[in-house]
Amino acid sequence: MSELIPIIRGVLIQVAQARLLLPNATIAEVLSYAPPEPVAAAPGWLLGRIRWRGWQLPLLSFSRFAGLADEEGGLGSKVVVLKALGGDPRRPYFALLTQGFPRLVTVTEAALTRLESQDGLPDGVLARVRLNEDEAVIPDLEALEQALHGALASVA
Repeated sequence: MSELIPIIRGVLIQVAQARLLLPNATIAEVLSYAPPEPVAAAPGWLLGRIRWRGWQLPLLSFSRFAGLADEEGGLGSKVVVLKALGGDPRRPYFALLTQGFPRLVTVTEAALTRLESQDGLPDGVLARVRLNEDEAVIPDLEALEQALHGALASVA
């Protein structure tokens, strides 16, 4: 009997100067971009707050957080609502600015390659990978959540 090869459904999300690879299960919804409510004295990567299903979600720019580009929302931008992994019942979701719709992909061990250059990874990046022909980064969602909690606590 042949060995079972694990298959994971993932999404490729385009942000300014990078493509993110995330498990599909982390995405709650994709929304059209609307300017967020500003958060006074917030770091530049925290773009503001958006309203979603009765929640006020922090909206962040991954590209700004990682120091890749000065990303702004605008025509064609989308917002991806992500399920927070930290288990805080007061903040079960946060939002990420994207450039267009996420693309559903199949991730298998054979299709995924970790790229050699892992030195000096930007903030919030766990690894650089290639999925078939697409280069992407795997974001450190835990680090993003911790930074969000810290930023929101300092401006509260």
